[in-house]
Amino acid sequence: MATIDDVARAAGVSTSTVSYVLSGKRPISAPTRARVERAIEKLGYRPHAGARALASARTNVIALMAPLRVGVNVPVIMQFVAGVVTRARDFDHDVLLLTQDDVSGLDRVTGGSMVDALVMMDIEADDPRVPLVAAAKQPTVLIGLPQDPEGLSCVDLDFEGAGRLAVRHLAQSGHTDVALIGSPPEVLRRHTSYAERMMRGLRDQARASGVTATVEACDSTPAGASAAVDLLLTTAPETTGIVVHNEGALPHVLSRLAERGLVVGTDIAVVAVCPTDVALSQRIPMTSIDLPAEDIGKVAVDMVMARLESEQPSETRLLAPVLTERASSAPGPAAAVDA
Repeated sequence: MATIDDVARAAGVSTSTVSYVLSGKRPISAPTRARVERAIEKLGYRPHAGARALASARTNVIALMAPLRVGVNVPVIMQFVAGVVTRARDFDHDVLLLTQDDVSGLDRVTGGSMVDALVMMDIEADDPRVPLVAAAKQPTVLIGLPQDPEGLSCVDLDFEGAGRLAVRHLAQSGHTDVALIGSPPEVLRRHTSYAERMMRGLRDQARASGVTATVEACDSTPAGASAAVDLLLTTAPETTGIVVHNEGALPHVLSRLAERGLVVGTDIAVVAVCPTDVALSQRIPMTSIDLPAEDIGKVAVDMVMARLESEQPSETRLLAPVLTERASSAPGPAAAVDA
């Protein structure tokens, strides 16, 4: 196996010059850099990961805190993870995945030199982890939006905007009574940011559009979805437009509506807030607002790497919601939808 000394001899330079080419700590002339790079390629030299980390004070590892809590949809969480992992690879970084719902793992990775940076998911409105990472030496990006980000950068879908968009779409289609079948009760009890922002946007737009809005929490199980649909149709029987923000419950909600004799797109309109592949996998054409989970994960890595490389100011990026209509959203006969 080739060593750094072998590369130096082949390129006719000192070992320190090879080290500077690898680390980028000092400027090296283009011809010399080219000779070193040709020697590295010819000899198949690979620097030892531990030595490279010591030389650069970098580990080339990003920690991703994605707690697998009760009520979270694991397949959707894994889409965020996939975005983080694939984008980290573009920066020659690995990802350390933390799935525990406690701060001990957070203390371990931020208290030492295990990772270069941190991406944190499933953010609560008043998240106890935020002060810890705000005080850490590693740059951190939150996938989510707490009430007080404490100088940290955040990225997420604009869930308030998604709630407003769904209600505008239904109101413009002629609906006067709409409902949200939302997150599981456990998610709401934790005051998870995305769930609260979704409800806030939906209610605000309902008031602005002059429509009645009902909100039902929904367990993601078949029984939980059936119970939510039955309760909604009992307490708000005039409802003709439903927004479903619960990927796990979505197919069960559709099944229960069918059992109740309601045809989506004819008797009742449904708008799902979920990743596109979840909407496309349903048994009927499904109008949806896309949750671009993988893209959000990639943006989080771009943001954390920018902060790692330079003194970037904190920022919040909320991706604009996009609605794709695949089924009629009009109550009864089809109605035109304003652009």
